[in-house]
Amino acid sequence: MNAQPSKPLLAASGHKIAGIAISHHRLPLAPAFHASWDTKPRTHFDATIVRVTTDTGLVGVGSGDRMLGFDGHEALFVGQDPLALERHYRVLANIDFHYGRCWPLDLALWDLAGKILNVPCWKLLGGRSSRIRAYASSGTLRDPRAQGEAAERYLAQGFGALKLRFRRGHWRDDVRALESVRRHVDSRLELMVDCNQGWRMSWDTEAPWTFKDALAVARELERLKVYWMEEPLHRSDHAGMRMLREATDVRIAAGEMTRQIHELRDLITAGSVDVVQPDAALVGGITGLRRIAIMAEEHQLVFTPHTWTNGMGVTANAHLAAGLSNAPFLEFPFDPPEWGLERRDFMMTAPLAADREGWIALSEAPGMGYALDEDRLRSTRID
Repeated sequence: MNAQPSKPLLAASGHKIAGIAISHHRLPLAPAFHASWDTKPRTHFDATIVRVTTDTGLVGVGSGDRMLGFDGHEALFVGQDPLALERHYRVLANIDFHYGRCWPLDLALWDLAGKILNVPCWKLLGGRSSRIRAYASSGTLRDPRAQGEAAERYLAQGFGALKLRFRRGHWRDDVRALESVRRHVDSRLELMVDCNQGWRMSWDTEAPWTFKDALAVARELERLKVYWMEEPLHRSDHAGMRMLREATDVRIAAGEMTRQIHELRDLITAGSVDVVQPDAALVGGITGLRRIAIMAEEHQLVFTPHTWTNGMGVTANAHLAAGLSNAPFLEFPFDPPEWGLERRDFMMTAPLAADREGWIALSEAPGMGYALDEDRLRSTRID
């Protein structure tokens, strides 16, 4: 008897991609958002929405980076099976190399795949869990007393971990703010620190820390029992991060703005980090980062995505981290009043919220489970 050929994990869907639509939206911010990593106050917040439509009328939606360079490449996807995710990933990787980062399309394709197969993305990705613990990720710089009081508010809202930002002028000023937080919350909050040294805005010419600067900071963070220090050196300084990792007990985290999957591979295999932080909306999409999540786990590292795009980007990364990885926390951008859910998630009918115990719960709805606020999108459209 002849053996029957095995069926592929995702068989041909019977659907074809009929069109890809991209729109850009701008929410005015008054008062402005004073992000710690940006020397210019932010007076607006932009969002790009990607919609992939099938010939059967299903629509997958994604958001994140601006899709620069995608115009003119639609024909590479139209007429294709939407479930050919690896094929689409390779095309997007080629576009990334020649033009720009267009990974929100990958997120839209995963949303569409879930809708075609009638399952949530976290199940498609492995089904490890439908929820993940959030860490509150602050974005502003407060004086020591105000920073300590803010930490108490995060604790009262159920968060078990908080990330603080450095760049108050001198790192000793940042350490004083961190000391204030420890006095206010003691050990009741796990603390992370984003040193903001890995990259700069295009107009910001300040030099990053040297290795010895970073080591001096690491000694202070050890004393204050910080869980990880993020981006302590320039993004290209893999050797410096490895040396820092060997010299301190504080975990070293990096990778949030990395452009290529192979750069993340090199961070891992070089022994440069304890925590790997790529954002699926900015590099590799879900299809690429599931490789990195597995590689990180096989190297006994923490994989937990960076998520500073918008609520749709946070949701996509939550599906990836909850469904596939063993992340202790996922980044949850939240720093009211300057950065609340009404700003971050303005394009969604309902914001992605953490519950009173600090968990992000993902639904059983097919795909990502989010929905667009079409009225808000119409009123904020800029293209």
